[in-house]
Amino acid sequence: MKVILTEKVTKLGNIGDTVEVKTGFARNYLLPNGKAMRWTRENVALFEAKKAELQARQDAAKKNAEANVDAVKNAKLYMIRQAGDTGQLYGSVSTRDIARTLKEVAGVNVESAQVLLGSPIKSIGAFDTKIALHPDVIVPVKIYVAQTQDEIEALVAGKVLTFGTKKVEEESEAEDKSEEKKDEKSEEKVADAE
Repeated sequence: MKVILTEKVTKLGNIGDTVEVKTGFARNYLLPNGKAMRWTRENVALFEAKKAELQARQDAAKKNAEANVDAVKNAKLYMIRQAGDTGQLYGSVSTRDIARTLKEVAGVNVESAQVLLGSPIKSIGAFDTKIALHPDVIVPVKIYVAQTQDEIEALVAGKVLTFGTKKVEEESEAEDKSEEKKDEKSEEKVADAE
């Protein structure tokens, strides 16, 4: 389907570009959200009449996004989640969770689609992601996921959290000591029997 973009769309084009998109993408996303209009001669003339207004609206949205850049950059995105002994989360941290936390912490309202995470976070640690406040304004942020506030403070300080290895080492040391005691007792019994 041929459409005229009424605002900048990432990986598609700028205002006024005529692009060919799949029908479902146009019907389900671009047209209902006002990001494009069907390409017809009448709509081309209508677009040319409204072009200055649409460009002004786009510039205002970009200025609004640029005003929120510092708030997003300075936001402390700490998430406390339940996890297993190996550091794997029970569940995950998704783009929706990050958008909700950003709204609570920084007061910046973003959609989950604006969080450029890639895949959900499924383990404890520090993660880098980006927030697209506007197609031209993308802000890098760091997300800290841990089980307790102490672990978050350690992550912020740059420490690496280890899971499972300490417990395994402690358990193996305890087993070694118990085996040594058993060996000593068996040697004492053998000596007593002689």
